[in-house]
Amino acid sequence: MSNLRVIEAKAFVPAKDFELSKRFYEDLGFKKASDGGGVAYFHHGEASFLLQDFYVEALARNFMMHLLVEDVDAWWQHIRDADLAGKYGVRVTEIQQQPWRMRDFALIDPSGVLWRIAQNTG
Repeated sequence: MSNLRVIEAKAFVPAKDFELSKRFYEDLGFKKASDGGGVAYFHHGEASFLLQDFYVEALARNFMMHLLVEDVDAWWQHIRDADLAGKYGVRVTEIQQQPWRMRDFALIDPSGVLWRIAQNTG
């Protein structure tokens, strides 16, 4: 019998300025667990991704990540309190109720990657 158990899947997130993006994600609240060879491994709880020292504008501007959290208001306030928009020139939207029973907001990272940070509501 074959063992097809999956341990995890991680996205390779592009970075225009690798050093700046690493600082951004640490300020966002992710822990950098490793860094070498042009790839940095970040995690927060059970969520993780690989930041890569690779950038193609068309890729970055069409790249999306979804972060499901327990308290979207706390994440939004954390981002505001850390002044990520001012410090990194990133864009943060207001929290909105979505028709798919989530409250979420968008955060666009320094490379143009769109993160939707969401909480289930129903």
